[in-house]
Amino acid sequence: MKRAELLESLPRHGVYDLVVVGGGATGLGVALDAALRGFSVVLLESHDFAGGTSSRSTKLLHGGVRYLAQGNLALVREALAERATVLRIAPHLAQPLPFVMPSYHWWQTPFYGIGLKLYDQLAGSAGLGRTEFLSREQTLQALPGVNPDGLRGGVKYWDGQFDDARLALALARSAEAAGARVLNYAEVTAVRQLQGGEGPLSTIDVSDRRGGASFELQARCVVNATGVWVDALRDHTQPALAQGSPSRMVSPSQGVHVVVDRDFMPGGHALLVPKTRDGRVLFAVPWLGKLVLGTTDTPRKDLPREPDAFAEELEFILSEGSQALSRPVRREDIKSLWVGLRPLVAAPAATEGGTKVLSREHTIVVDANGLVTVTGGKWTTYRAMAEDVLERCFASQLLPRRAGGLTASHALAGAPAASSAAIPLYAAPGLHLYGVDGAQVNECPGKDTLLGPGLTEAMVRYAARFEHAQTVEDVLARRSRMLFLDAAEAARLAPGVAAILQQELGTDPALRPFLDLCARYRPVASGI
Repeated sequence: MKRAELLESLPRHGVYDLVVVGGGATGLGVALDAALRGFSVVLLESHDFAGGTSSRSTKLLHGGVRYLAQGNLALVREALAERATVLRIAPHLAQPLPFVMPSYHWWQTPFYGIGLKLYDQLAGSAGLGRTEFLSREQTLQALPGVNPDGLRGGVKYWDGQFDDARLALALARSAEAAGARVLNYAEVTAVRQLQGGEGPLSTIDVSDRRGGASFELQARCVVNATGVWVDALRDHTQPALAQGSPSRMVSPSQGVHVVVDRDFMPGGHALLVPKTRDGRVLFAVPWLGKLVLGTTDTPRKDLPREPDAFAEELEFILSEGSQALSRPVRREDIKSLWVGLRPLVAAPAATEGGTKVLSREHTIVVDANGLVTVTGGKWTTYRAMAEDVLERCFASQLLPRRAGGLTASHALAGAPAASSAAIPLYAAPGLHLYGVDGAQVNECPGKDTLLGPGLTEAMVRYAARFEHAQTVEDVLARRSRMLFLDAAEAARLAPGVAAILQQELGTDPALRPFLDLCARYRPVASGI
């Protein structure tokens, strides 16, 4: 359904069972799960799907090795099971990846190896490969480009990696196929509760940020899944709290990532430094033809849509990356620099008459006005989080209970047969990232017109026609990942992409703002 048709039809439906606010991993997971259970669902995203935190992860699906040290084995076991589920339902976008921890002291291999052997045992049948102790020679072979000075050996273990933004798109398209209505650039400006003939209803005020129109929807249940911005919507729906000091659900932190060419470490293994000189963790992960270095964990109080790296964060990654690799990583080597805000839970008090549940790494709060808010968590467990959210909706009698579990086996849009040979996600991007939908992509005009690495004219037209792309940023940041791989190349491609979008949509593709954004993703240009 075209955007104009969707905007016209949404208010005419009557009362929806569920409106989800927020088009990141959690919101999309809730929308898909609810739609598969037969509920009428609308998902509204104020910007683009995965436009915030959900496109700026470290690209890893993991059980959480750090929780082993905390003794939280149940949390690790669940995350490992969910990791296996994502790999199974989206094999074109999520795959196993071997990691190596290099050892420079005699005790490191047995110390970290024993913990990772436990990681294997907790994974059980969901394991991806056994942990191995590597010699110095085997470590150098697995990690060409690792610092050889003082290297004694290493430990190899397995986790998962994925394309986060394209997995979000797969969730959105799968939710649509299951009957949900999903709309980006649709900002919720207010949620008001009223009494209907069959019980409490909510009226949701929506503004189309592309066309300027406003409309109202009604729903039996509203889920606030806006990530680091959940507190803002919560405040808007509770005027009484605005007079006092509403409890904060999110204590935001940011993670910085630096992207360099693969020739720094050209193999097919990721590198993990479990403890840097100041006690932090460093990853070097091959992804879509480049190498991602990161990350940081820096608290901040503001919530910008496009956060910038702090100078000390960039210095940390460059310094520790240079220490871990055989050649120094310099500022001029950076192809892209991007920052994600993490919605770390600051367990709140529920409003008067409401309830709260602290679960795993995420929190679900049902306020007295019926608004269900979820925040925290991580990509790996998005599906389990969605199930928890719906369980809270049932327990609070906001929705009638219906059997679930379907998302554990529901293949996402584009997923090929399990037997299909997969091109590794650390290879350069291309048509393989669309899975079985690649044939539909090539039905669009321009399949033989290559615009840039891994991007054809047909892919841009497909993004506009079938993937809800509205702007140049939507295409080059989240349908293609070029902005996250090479900001200068993204700027070079932008005018051609803008021209195609103008042909397809007849609306402003926002070229100038994207060119400004590209400059911010290049630290040499931005002056960070």
